[in-house]
Amino acid sequence: MPRCCSDWYPVTEVAARTFTPLRALCIVCVIDVLGFGILIPLVPYMGTRLGATPAIITPILGSYSLCQLLAAPLWGALSDRYGRRPILITSMLGAGSSYVLLALSHSVPMLLLSRALAGFMAGNITAAMAYATDISSSAERARSLGAVGAAIGVGFMLGPAIGGALAGEHASSADFLAPALLAAALSVCAALLVLWMLPESRAREPRGTIVQPQPRSRYALLRERPVLRWLMLATLLVTFSQSTLDSILALWAMDRYGAGPRSVGLAILALAIIAVGMQTVGVRRLVPRWGELRLAGFGIACWVIGMSAVALSASLYCVLPGLVLCAAGSGAFTPSGSALASHQAQAHNRGAVLGSYQVGTSLARVLAPFVSGPVFQRFGPGAPFLLGAVVTLQASWCMRAIRPSTNSTDSQA
Repeated sequence: MPRCCSDWYPVTEVAARTFTPLRALCIVCVIDVLGFGILIPLVPYMGTRLGATPAIITPILGSYSLCQLLAAPLWGALSDRYGRRPILITSMLGAGSSYVLLALSHSVPMLLLSRALAGFMAGNITAAMAYATDISSSAERARSLGAVGAAIGVGFMLGPAIGGALAGEHASSADFLAPALLAAALSVCAALLVLWMLPESRAREPRGTIVQPQPRSRYALLRERPVLRWLMLATLLVTFSQSTLDSILALWAMDRYGAGPRSVGLAILALAIIAVGMQTVGVRRLVPRWGELRLAGFGIACWVIGMSAVALSASLYCVLPGLVLCAAGSGAFTPSGSALASHQAQAHNRGAVLGSYQVGTSLARVLAPFVSGPVFQRFGPGAPFLLGAVVTLQASWCMRAIRPSTNSTDSQA
């Protein structure tokens, strides 16, 4: 068996004295996701320049999530076996390679291949969430996951604005090479910071310890844990709206307002600020009052109302508040759902459980782009948003199914 990463390259003493593990993890996540975020507003414009239609562009975006769906449980299980640190390093270096390939893309097949490789190497989020649960008590888990989610949100917040600024406002003359190479450099930087700053959170089992058997697959985990199954389905339905918004925003802005990469990047920046605010200040204040389950329900309601407002009105006076509600819904639901899922795990299988939970996220990110582009092309720019609202509304039934199980578990504890 390969040795744990911390065995062959320990964290430097200066970093260990200066940063707590959670703080170091958040710094790494910001830098890593910053590289990913730089490319968010650019891929639709790259596809347009290469001659792809909306019905082709959004499936290219979906190929990232399809590969992530296949790889996420594998990364989670590997992180349970070998530790979080080597998985973080490997996935970050793989992501950097995909960004270099994207920088060199001069055809639609190359663009598709670069996004597929990036998705397969996207084990960083699963490992980061598992790391946060390793170093947190049950009572502090929602706050730790909220902090990691906020760090990821900061990367998503700043990345698109940087990418848009480097690319420029005019789609016909936008520069895509510099943003892609910067994203690759940031991924390498994040991997080096894991080596220097982040101690391994998963202790290796002493020799002779009886290892608890692992479920054979993510489907076995979902069969054995009904609450996890409902949470996965609720996350799928909510993420369908989020992925619809992510995949169609640039095309929608181009069609309706003639916006370029810079404007779309700034819009994503504004929405991410709201989501990060909810994940930090909002989660910290509302979880003690409402609980994780009610806060997740609040996030669902925000998504349904926000997507409906964007779909049914062309006026910015209605569209902007709708987008604000979508951002608030994302900030409320994401850490709450992850915390609820983490309660279904034990110390030895947190990575596998969170990887199985994120199947819902990855599946929605596959389905939504394959639907949103054709719906946009066939029925108009508002249709994907209305579809997202209708789909996400069904998540409220999943939360109602979770409530009795949660109450029963709490009373037994």
